[in-house]
Amino acid sequence: MYKTAAMGDKYSVAGFASLGITVFPVTQASDAVKTLHSLAQSDYAVIFITEQLAGQMQSEIAAYDSKPLPAIIPIPGVRGNTGIGMANVSKFVEKAVGSDIIS
Repeated sequence: MYKTAAMGDKYSVAGFASLGITVFPVTQASDAVKTLHSLAQSDYAVIFITEQLAGQMQSEIAAYDSKPLPAIIPIPGVRGNTGIGMANVSKFVEKAVGSDIIS
């Protein structure tokens, strides 16, 4: 059975635990890269990651773009929205539809 994880600063991901999602409080990109690779090799199908953390490790996340699992989904953290998540949605919609209908 596949699992779901949330990575980011502890204040941003703590609430996910109440939903049964495994939380991994990390703030340093080096720790996050190790955690991401570990989760990807385990049974985690969906990994939510705060946009602030995702911005620090875009090349590592991009390595999983062509793989079916895990789905890595940037989410806003307690510090606010950086736009990374919406940019990804826009990119996927443009790829599927052929034009950017989000902006």
